[in-house]
Amino acid sequence: MKDGLLLKDTIYNLNANFDARKHKKTVVYEIMHADDLVAEISTVGRVVIQNEKFCPYDLYLEQEQDFDACINNLNNFYHWCSSRVLSLDRKYAKEILNSIGVAQAVTDRDRAEISLSYHCVSLTDVYWVKKKEETISFRDINLYDNPLQEAIVELPLRGKQMTVTNEELAPDLSTKGCFPKAWIRRNGGFILLKDGGEDAVKREALASRICQHFAFRQVKYQESAYAGEKVTQSRIVTSKRYSIVSKMAFDIYACNHDLNTIEECIKIDRMTYYGMNIIDYLVGNTDRHPENWGFLVDNETNQYVALYPIMDFNQSFYSYDTTEGANCQTVFPRKMTQKEAAIEAVRKVGLNQIKKIDETVFEKAPEWKEMFFKRLEILTNSLE
Repeated sequence: MKDGLLLKDTIYNLNANFDARKHKKTVVYEIMHADDLVAEISTVGRVVIQNEKFCPYDLYLEQEQDFDACINNLNNFYHWCSSRVLSLDRKYAKEILNSIGVAQAVTDRDRAEISLSYHCVSLTDVYWVKKKEETISFRDINLYDNPLQEAIVELPLRGKQMTVTNEELAPDLSTKGCFPKAWIRRNGGFILLKDGGEDAVKREALASRICQHFAFRQVKYQESAYAGEKVTQSRIVTSKRYSIVSKMAFDIYACNHDLNTIEECIKIDRMTYYGMNIIDYLVGNTDRHPENWGFLVDNETNQYVALYPIMDFNQSFYSYDTTEGANCQTVFPRKMTQKEAAIEAVRKVGLNQIKKIDETVFEKAPEWKEMFFKRLEILTNSLE
């Protein structure tokens, strides 16, 4: 185990036996991958790994029984659970907080309790958690087939039919500071609606229109409306067959397996990796942090097979006053401007423009037209 790999919550380093004191008996949780048992962890930190190959990429557990290992196991488990808190509407949020006896979700443990209350189900992958004695299956609670209340078997909640939203989100439940969004069931699948105000919607819709002139795999956003407000709309990229693992989560896996994340990106999907740098430069996207890009995982093998489609453009057309752009976030630890990273990318995979971009695309945003075409010219000339 290398230094810096364990995710720690300082509060609970001082309270490692919290569960043992709180509960009359030790509780054993089973970490599940669809219908398969991956690992067991007790509330005193003891772990039994049943299938290491299918362990979550961002959850590090040790089967050693010494005191430090048990503390670290609990810290890592609670952090992992807390990262799976859904963006819930205020009704769900307050009822769950009341049910688990906390006023607000401040610590990893608080957020973990929320996530565990609905078995840590998510729309990003097929992992979930249950108590060892529970007789419940993935078919019963996964969000691809069931409304959220089916996942909550211990809480008498009534809520919206799988409209998991933070439109009125209690701030203490938000773990990522994201824009208001909602997953809506429609025609047997899911679409994502994103708000953030008219300006954010305008930026994302326009950036997506531009990006579709280039042959890189990407999520397509279009302007729509919900409850009288402008939003962008896109299709879900995950399913019961494919999951996504953020670059931030993959970094934990990479450290524990002597891998270099960027090298793995280029090895398995150089077109999407370099394409992301090209597109972000062209549209001035300054929000390519390590939680909004990453790997697509085949759930049948739990192996990463590609990068997932390029997504999230609602912070586009920023740092758009010069041709250099912002610092590129996807090449860390190297330091490069977005311009430098995009030129490098074009020289690696080409520009891959598939149709001419008409100036009328900027009809509703003329203030960004000149800079876009300057940047496009720079990349075009870098091919010579």
